[in-house]
Amino acid sequence: MPNKITELFNIKYPIIQAGMIWNSGWKLASASSNAGILGLIGAGSMYPEVLREHIQKCKKATSKPFGVNVPMLYPNIQEIMDIIVEEEVEIVFTSAGNPKTWTSWLQDKGITVAHVVSSVKFALKAQEAGVDAIVAEGFEAGGHNGRDETTTLVLIPMVKEQIKVPLIAAGGIATGKAMLATMILGADGVQVGSRFVASEESSAHKNFKKVVVDAKEGDTQLTLKELAPVRLIKNKFYNDIQQLYKVSPTPEQLKELLGRARAKRGMFEGDLEEGELEIGQIAGLIHDIKPVAKIVEDIMNEFEIAKKEVSEL
Repeated sequence: MPNKITELFNIKYPIIQAGMIWNSGWKLASASSNAGILGLIGAGSMYPEVLREHIQKCKKATSKPFGVNVPMLYPNIQEIMDIIVEEEVEIVFTSAGNPKTWTSWLQDKGITVAHVVSSVKFALKAQEAGVDAIVAEGFEAGGHNGRDETTTLVLIPMVKEQIKVPLIAAGGIATGKAMLATMILGADGVQVGSRFVASEESSAHKNFKKVVVDAKEGDTQLTLKELAPVRLIKNKFYNDIQQLYKVSPTPEQLKELLGRARAKRGMFEGDLEEGELEIGQIAGLIHDIKPVAKIVEDIMNEFEIAKKEVSEL
């Protein structure tokens, strides 16, 4: 189904597999690209040389386009960007920072740049910075999130009204019907995260994958807004945060509780009590762990059926 997104990234379907820390290494990215969508390696949890290794392995595992997601608050950002250029990665999704900082630098080297935003204001800043596409992510999404708590259903048409570059919807999308809904609202494609966490090729720990498929409505919550808002599954760590909130903690106290490597402990190492289990609200609709190719096939089949049903209304 050719459109702006499939043409921009040279992919079969207008779906991007989100770059998610501790979940999206080369196995997930290459499987996604081989399934006809855009696979992304999540650089946010990787030391520079680890990222280089994942890029090289991904190249061997797929001949299709893939990219790297880079949170721009990364401490080794110059080294990361240099590796991306050295390894001839052709697509970069940036997030968590000012798109003006790196967009033209990457584009001058022939790299296509998309930037992730959570509001109309930041979408306009990204367009002004010259990005090739914008990902607008509603606060249903897992992981770090916007402060405004704007839902995908509201955000997509608002952003579409203001920008001219291709628009990718994210947050709460795991099915073909949701994909169609966001495209009717103005998106040219979708970015899917949580559904691919519960895939065979995801690097998430099996304990975390099981929690995702067992999750019900209401099991996730957006918290830690004083530091950086994050949506996670309610567990002991989450309950500890709520207890601390009862005494009106300072940001320093919250940082002390958060400590280091909470996300790695939860998602990668499988500590379901003390780990940070980042996942979207859509986890309540994810009931099984499947190969990436099957997930993509199911989404596209449902999308085509739903599109036909809508056309008959």
